[in-house]
Amino acid sequence: MSDEDLWRVLRGISDMPYGAGQIAALEQLLRRVDAADDRHLAFVTRMQATTGYIYGGEPAKSFVTFSWCLSEFDSDPQPYHQRHLHNLLWHFKYMINGLLNFPEVPLDRTYAVLDDMERRYRAGGHSLQAVHKHRFRVADHVGDVEAAAHWYRLWQTTPRDGLSDCAGCDPTSQVGYLADTGRDVEAVELAEPVLAGRLNCNEQPQSILTALLLPYLRTGRAEEARDAHREAYRRLRGNLANLWDIADHVEFCTLTGNEARAIELVERHLDWLDRPPSPAAAMHFAAAAVAALRQAGSSAVYRRAAEGRPAAAVSAASLADELAETAAGLAARFDARNGTSHQSEWIARRLAVQASGEHVPLSASVRRRPAQPVGDEPAARPGTSASSTEGVRPPAKGERPAATVPADAGPDDLLDLAEQSWGRHDRGTFRAALVAFDDRFGAAELPASTSAHRLALRASELGDEDDIEGAIKLNRAALELYREADEEVAAQTVAGRLGVLLTRSDEETEEGLLLVREAAEVLDRLGDAQQRAAGHDRVALALLHRERWADALAALDRVPADAGGDRHLAARIALHRGHLLEQTDRVDEARAAVDEARGIGRELGVGEVVTGACLAYARLVDDPADAVAACDEALEAAPADAELPVRVARARALLAAGRAPDAVDDFVEAVTLCVERGAEGDAFLRWELANAYRMVGRLAEAAEVAEEAVLGLDRLGAQAEADRCRHLLAGVYAGLGEIDPALALLEQLASNLDGPDNLPHRAQVLEEAGGILYDADRDAAAGERFAAAAEAYRLGDLPLDELRARRRETYAWFWADDRDAALRAVEVVDGLAAKLAEQADPPVLYELAMAAEAGARVLTGEERLDEALGRLTGVPDRLRSIEAFGEAAQVETLIGELLLRLDRPVEAEPLLRRVLGGLPAASRQVRQTAWLLARVLDLLDRPGEAAALRAEHDLDEDD
Repeated sequence: MSDEDLWRVLRGISDMPYGAGQIAALEQLLRRVDAADDRHLAFVTRMQATTGYIYGGEPAKSFVTFSWCLSEFDSDPQPYHQRHLHNLLWHFKYMINGLLNFPEVPLDRTYAVLDDMERRYRAGGHSLQAVHKHRFRVADHVGDVEAAAHWYRLWQTTPRDGLSDCAGCDPTSQVGYLADTGRDVEAVELAEPVLAGRLNCNEQPQSILTALLLPYLRTGRAEEARDAHREAYRRLRGNLANLWDIADHVEFCTLTGNEARAIELVERHLDWLDRPPSPAAAMHFAAAAVAALRQAGSSAVYRRAAEGRPAAAVSAASLADELAETAAGLAARFDARNGTSHQSEWIARRLAVQASGEHVPLSASVRRRPAQPVGDEPAARPGTSASSTEGVRPPAKGERPAATVPADAGPDDLLDLAEQSWGRHDRGTFRAALVAFDDRFGAAELPASTSAHRLALRASELGDEDDIEGAIKLNRAALELYREADEEVAAQTVAGRLGVLLTRSDEETEEGLLLVREAAEVLDRLGDAQQRAAGHDRVALALLHRERWADALAALDRVPADAGGDRHLAARIALHRGHLLEQTDRVDEARAAVDEARGIGRELGVGEVVTGACLAYARLVDDPADAVAACDEALEAAPADAELPVRVARARALLAAGRAPDAVDDFVEAVTLCVERGAEGDAFLRWELANAYRMVGRLAEAAEVAEEAVLGLDRLGAQAEADRCRHLLAGVYAGLGEIDPALALLEQLASNLDGPDNLPHRAQVLEEAGGILYDADRDAAAGERFAAAAEAYRLGDLPLDELRARRRETYAWFWADDRDAALRAVEVVDGLAAKLAEQADPPVLYELAMAAEAGARVLTGEERLDEALGRLTGVPDRLRSIEAFGEAAQVETLIGELLLRLDRPVEAEPLLRRVLGGLPAASRQVRQTAWLLARVLDLLDRPGEAAALRAEHDLDEDD
């Protein structure tokens, strides 16, 4: 590789984002540079490496590259050294900050570098403002309050110059000192004009916003604190070098009562402790994480795999103990070096942080502080005693108040009341009757049939709670007792219920179907009309569980017309019928069935039935507005435990109806309910919420929630869904202008999609990455991505997509000024185009035309003008034939340019006039076409017309 090639590689690396990728590229280049023995290139590469190590999260390596450059500069001065002197002096500041963060580096070494920094600044006639600032930082680090105040005053009173930190970073350090010394109002006032200005530094505005978190909070500016957290954390979260500042955000979440968000941040960055940028950053993050984890109670935290440690969920308490030991141990090492106790005292305060003051909502996905999950109250068990006040909770939304339980009711009366209440969806009375039974008769000797009835009712409760195994066990016990008591109808009722439960598992399906069918046949002979109807409904449910839709509908056809006069049962049967008809695509009949159920539910005032029917109806209607209306009714009627699915259904219906802003509110409420109840699925809902935020243009919230979703989906092992969410997140990042995080996600996706079945998706991701790089003028990197995408399309046998990717690769190499690569790409494009030339589909015609234009541009750059012009023959007409009018005008403008450069102005004039007349006034192409036409008029010796055209379009003759 020639020296010129190596310089080109260095320029490309300089365009890369800070991080592990850039560091790896720099280190590879350094090996090649040293082998090439180019001292100038070696010096510049190490200067770049020093910056890359600092901002990429490996500052310890910068000590070596900085020392090499300084030694080279001092031992053998060269003319090129002077061009880099400013940066070399600037790097002294990096060294002071870095050396402080490693306890193994003696403090005397830091002071020696500071003294050398001061000597060189004085020798160069520079202000000592930056030197005073870094002496302040050392004093502050070791806890020397008087020295810190002294150097702070000197720092503030010494004039700034070109070696002073930027207009954002200097105030950031000031804000931190003012906040630490209790001067929060001054800190906020100092920062206001800084934030109102323009900040171009890599570290801003995220650093000053992070420094302002506590001053904002302590001066009652909760909204400013929330906004500062959201914006700053979003900018910090992707770079290992920011671990210290991320710890400040974890602590802020803990302080403001956002324990769940604090834990999410800890989980997201926990594995960074396996490779921290410095011991100081590890110490600070570990301490902040401990404070957050101690608020998490008995919950578990997901920890990613590391060398010698598998991925696992670990208890928050045990992890807090481990990290507390880490933080305290590191603090002790710093204090041993510094000869003070300052770091240990400071860490002790960090470890003790708790929520204080009013809760400040921070999350874009959880509306309120998570409350105690619904349904945590213990349920009474058969044979146990529970007081009537402890065992009965107030009715939830959608429930009717519990009926008064007669004081003189006997055990069978109470169980009959509970049975009737269960069938009427009256959970309040059901619970009250069972609590009364357990209070009064739980310890009594009772007949077998009574004990069986109590067991069967408890089995119903367990089934409703999705404890299928427990419900099966109790139903088997109840069935045995009923048979001992020779209660055949009751026994068959329980057998039917047991059969339905068994069909929900794959192992016991046949037993379940046999039980439920035998029960229905016996009840047909011995039971009343209601019992016969319920028996056949249970057969239908069992068949429904096995997805035998037609057989289930046939079972329902045997149900008596009015369900034996039981309107509640009739409503349930109508709902079951509607679901079965929906599965067989008999939509009109299904809609009629669920509408019948909805009508009965309204009539009876049973919110559970109305809710289920409305949700089914919403799935079955074509008009999204009708679906929203049905969900509105469901939400009004839903019991508390049914609100979550209703919110989700309503949110999706609102999205389909074009009401994304309203959908956001429902998705947020759904996520909140999930978190409150400890229900699974919040990661999937956050994914949907992120998309809704994207649709309404709230990209910052979309990014935050999508990040949460990816973390949750990864934890669940749902890689396909996690990757789809990453794809969404990459698009959001691109929309926010956060190019490097978007590219990092797309690279990860391309790596994940490495199987042969995923080639089209892998190619799409690579092409998207190329498009982002191309739009960011990182053309060489774009060319590489487009080439990789084209190869994946080729392997996936997608020739048209391959042609498009190669065409885009051609443009990228052309604008990267790598003409050899561009010419090679043109050859490949020509070969692909030849294979597709006989096809006449509009997408093919379009790509063939644009491929011809790309080749013509490359040849124009090589001054092969006649060849370029020949490629474009007939291309504009082909583009217009498929209504690609803008592209046709673009090609005709290029043709006009070629005619001009070939000294054929007479042919160029009418073409360019026609193009200019057809372009929209605000088009970027207008100025280019007008400029070309003016040059044509000059060549035709018509200066007056040329001047008028230039005046009309505000063109300079020398442009």
